[in-house]
Amino acid sequence: MIKFDFKTDTEEFINQEEYAKLYSEKKEWLEKLSKCEMTGWMKEVDSDTIQKIKTTAEKIKQQFDCLVVIGIGGSFLGSYAFHKSFQKYFSDDSFELIYAGTTLSDEYLEELVEYLENKNFCINVISKSGTTMETSVTYHILKDLLKRKYSQEELRKHIIVTTDKEKGKLREEVMEENYLSFEIPEDIGGRYSFITPAHLLPLAINYNIDEIIDGYYDGKRYLEEAFEYAVTRKLLFDQGKYVENYCIYEEKLSAFTEWLKQLFGETEGKNGVGIYPTSSVHTRDLHSLGQFIQEGNKVIFETFIKIEKSSNYILYKGKNLHEMNNLVLDSVVRAHHSGGVPCIEITMDKLTEKNVSSLIYFFLLSASLSGLLFGVDPFNQPGVEVYKKEVKKSIGEL
Repeated sequence: MIKFDFKTDTEEFINQEEYAKLYSEKKEWLEKLSKCEMTGWMKEVDSDTIQKIKTTAEKIKQQFDCLVVIGIGGSFLGSYAFHKSFQKYFSDDSFELIYAGTTLSDEYLEELVEYLENKNFCINVISKSGTTMETSVTYHILKDLLKRKYSQEELRKHIIVTTDKEKGKLREEVMEENYLSFEIPEDIGGRYSFITPAHLLPLAINYNIDEIIDGYYDGKRYLEEAFEYAVTRKLLFDQGKYVENYCIYEEKLSAFTEWLKQLFGETEGKNGVGIYPTSSVHTRDLHSLGQFIQEGNKVIFETFIKIEKSSNYILYKGKNLHEMNNLVLDSVVRAHHSGGVPCIEITMDKLTEKNVSSLIYFFLLSASLSGLLFGVDPFNQPGVEVYKKEVKKSIGEL
């Protein structure tokens, strides 16, 4: 179960007449969203795809030591964020997932190759276009390692491709080499692709994807709250609150906030508008950023993600540590609100796979509606192409 509080610590910062006006137009905004082309993430996943994912995941676990997921941005952040939310801090006993393809650091890639040298590993390369620079570089370096270790016939067993159904360099390679492949639907963009094989295949290694999918679509129940969140954010922006700080009190959710930053940053940040998304891990960052938030430039509002109950019962001087953590959260909300910082609270009863999946759908709904409220296309990212063109001038074709 998930609870939302958008009003208690934001009402005084919002123009209530504008709030009422936007809320009265809710039906029109929802209809506008339904008419957008890139809303495949709202549709059901077909059963054949789910079964293929499960079968492939089982084979990976039986045949290999680890899976290297190669992707960047929307191609990997969803599954990475989910996995990190439940991965043990120490001595993790799950099947090893390595997420790569996010850097051009020669030191990192050299150490990755050294680490994999004596491992029986499998690659899942994920790119809808097939031309993403960091993904392509990492893929070809690791493919060269596999070529040194295996015959061409054996190599095919170690490479899985997730890409566009019909076009792109990776699809061409699949056709030439007969690699096992999965499709990213045409009507789903990268940051909205959590419910596609791009994320479900890596997650199926260690998690029950039936539960993930059920939780994801259960998030539809929060449509009202998603619209309310989008409206609240837009009206805070109109009052000069240009930065949203996602605050977590469980460090396992730090990758989840990275997913949130891409989702809202790429969805809204166009035509000179949008809210800049950032994040902080508490209580750690209270000792570094807390001073600025409390008394600095009042361009910030905060969204706190709270976990009501924990299955762990560590006591410190007779006090439950998780309850102490939440009491700190409540205290920080009061303190920051008193310092002129609007605060939103989103509370999960527990950190469960269903809740995180539902929250993902909630945020996808909110982001897409928020983009519409800002008057931009929620599903494109034309600005990203600017730096890519400059890089291509400098480096050339890869």
